[in-house]
Amino acid sequence: MKHKPIRHEGILFFLLFIIMSMTGCSVVEAFRGNPDTTPEVRLLADLNPSMNVQPTPFLPNSFNINVETTPVVINDSLVPNQGAVKPAGQVNILLLGSDWRANSGYRTDVIMLISIYTKEEKVSIVSFPRDLWVTIPGVSEQRINTAQAYGGFPLTQKTFEYNFGISLDYYMMTNFNGFLSIIDNLGGIEINAAQNLTDRCDLSYAHGSTCSVGPGLATMDSETALWYVRSRYTSDDFDRTRRAQEVILGILKKVISINGVANAGEIYNTLSSSVVTDMTLGDIVPLISLTAKIINDPTRINTYAIGRSQVTSYVIPSSGANVLLPNYDAIWEVLKTALFTP
Repeated sequence: MKHKPIRHEGILFFLLFIIMSMTGCSVVEAFRGNPDTTPEVRLLADLNPSMNVQPTPFLPNSFNINVETTPVVINDSLVPNQGAVKPAGQVNILLLGSDWRANSGYRTDVIMLISIYTKEEKVSIVSFPRDLWVTIPGVSEQRINTAQAYGGFPLTQKTFEYNFGISLDYYMMTNFNGFLSIIDNLGGIEINAAQNLTDRCDLSYAHGSTCSVGPGLATMDSETALWYVRSRYTSDDFDRTRRAQEVILGILKKVISINGVANAGEIYNTLSSSVVTDMTLGDIVPLISLTAKIINDPTRINTYAIGRSQVTSYVIPSSGANVLLPNYDAIWEVLKTALFTP
């Protein structure tokens, strides 16, 4: 079933397409078989090695997702949403960055929800920590970054509905290869770093194997930008979330400054081998004017994160795994502002 064209959210897909790569290696499709049937719930790591499963990066997902044209009410979630209604015209796109490793399945270690208020012409970006310990319907309590591996986007949708009262419309799952090439093609980007990051790096221009960025405006080539969003020796995942959002905005501003949106089709074709998505180029091209309006008005883009104030660190006794227990009341306060307040 082909999606009907959507009005304003397509241009934000262009934004997502070019900032899609905040993570590790190629994605592998863990599920084989008839695309018209529900995949068996299992991780790639559970597959029998004799099956000779090989990575097949970024093949289109076989599931078709229809955008809701009427407000959606979710009444049975773990957050105290009290039947909050998805605003009319809102489109929610989940950006997933996957880290695939041979014989160990994959995790979506970058999880960002891009929510477009098409009527109000504004955007909210909400980041979720990869170690958030949630209920995955039909599976068990697990880290949120395993939902996609267990059951693809349909199960990820159910996970977000049950835990957060959020209705997801589309998704994109990515790697970092396109990230390097697009920043190279842009001739570098400029970000506004909220804090200093000084950390280990193996870049050719490192000073004593250390790189430093910020605070303030900083110009980056692709390798520096990739280091900036992935560094973790002197910071944590919460800080990496902020840095990834800074790079997202830096890329979009550079694209607008050089009129890169006029080349949306070319960029789409270049990056199509690096993305799994259920959105089309037809959703992008007619709507590029909204991008400039949004990026030139900072009040139209708001960033949020499920962070330290919304979780509790916990070590699972049976495994010794470090996870983050959700405080659903506190999480709802963030989501209510970001996703349910036009």
